[in-house]
Amino acid sequence: MRLRLIQIDAFADRVFQGNPAAVMPLPAWLPDPLLQAIAEENNLSETAFYAAALPVDAALPPGDDPAYHLRWFTPAVEVDLCGHATLATAGHLFDDVHPDARRLLFWTRSGWLPVGRADRDGELELDFPAGRLRVVPDGDGTAATAATALAIQPEHRFQDTDLVYVVRSAAEVRAIAPDFTVLAGLPVRGAVVTAPGDGDGVDFVSRWFGAGAGAFEDPVTGSAHSQIAPYWAERLGRTRLTARQLSARGGTVHCDVDGDRVRLRGSYRRYLDGTVTLPDPGE
Repeated sequence: MRLRLIQIDAFADRVFQGNPAAVMPLPAWLPDPLLQAIAEENNLSETAFYAAALPVDAALPPGDDPAYHLRWFTPAVEVDLCGHATLATAGHLFDDVHPDARRLLFWTRSGWLPVGRADRDGELELDFPAGRLRVVPDGDGTAATAATALAIQPEHRFQDTDLVYVVRSAAEVRAIAPDFTVLAGLPVRGAVVTAPGDGDGVDFVSRWFGAGAGAFEDPVTGSAHSQIAPYWAERLGRTRLTARQLSARGGTVHCDVDGDRVRLRGSYRRYLDGTVTLPDPGE
């Protein structure tokens, strides 16, 4: 079997920035162990697989736009929500399959996720569920262990999908050098460290470190921004925010908080088009 693979840098203004994702169209779903093996072989933070057929238990699409079933795999696990690989998948579909469409719909583990063309040329806008941060008590052992592994002294500790730590400055976020051995053993997907921006029109910054998701540091994490953008919107008194993820590659995410939804806007750049050859069954 031969499958197409497209690699796209998401939340990037040029190649070698942002977060690379592999996008793989499927004529029909393959067994989950094979999907996981492909994602491990690709060795990117996420591989997005999509198919045109919707599952029988999918909710009715919120419109008549082109709709697909989308799933995301890290090299270690399948995840419930991924921003950059969704942006990459939509970029491929807009470029190659639906050049005249204004919006696409993806059925996922997190429900329907619309992706539309933004007003700014070349940008796409993800419509994601807003996170609901809850305060983590000081005595929480997992949060304390993660903070020690990150060598930070946070002002605030929260948790949603990930542990979320608020520190005083962007300089503290840049300086983090985690103990990944400790983080990898924690029973959470990941840890986000965030702080106010320090100029250049950036409202807040962050970094994301994998714990249970099989990733050390993610270059740009859309799902993390859906968790922390509502916090910064409330703290700063504005619903339109510009965020910067301070990984080595770096990436910019424009965030609009609207009630229980967060719209994440960014650019993408295509890096690779290729073909994966899978072994015959039994090999």
